Amino acid sequence: MSVQLRDTAQALAQTLWREHTVYRERSGGVVIRGEHVQRWISLAPAGGRDEILIRAGRILEGGTTAPARSEAVVSLSTETAQLAATCRRLLAEAASSPAPATARPGAPRQAVDSVARTGRGARGRRLGYWAIVVCVVGIAALSVYGASLNT
Repeated sequence: MSVQLRDTAQALAQTLWREHTVYRERSGGVVIRGEHVQRWISLAPAGGRDEILIRAGRILEGGTTAPARSEAVVSLSTETAQLAATCRRLLAEAASSPAPATARPGAPRQAVDSVARTGRGARGRRLGYWAIVVCVVGIAALSVYGASLNT
């Protein structure tokens, strides 16, 4: 089924977008990414023997994918044109739903998101640790100095 799923995804990707990337997921499904439209489509085996689960969602800033906004179960033997129509409907539903805060143009990025993306979190924590150590040592030194003046 994975070979048939991959072939279907390749044909579907060429029908939907000129620019696309098709890759296999760890779970055995296939993902089609349209970077220029900031959308993705996932094809995965569904519960039935000849059924696939089609999910559609957005691509966020930085290239991460948002959770699926819409999904449908379709027969794998369906023609490519009908699959493309289903995907276009799902993509339209994904586009009409409200955008997450990190995907809105001009919206400030969440601090956790930028820390995870840039790797500056550990460096900031180390700096904070050393600032606390310096303050504690300074207070201890002032205490010792003050005590020596009083005696």
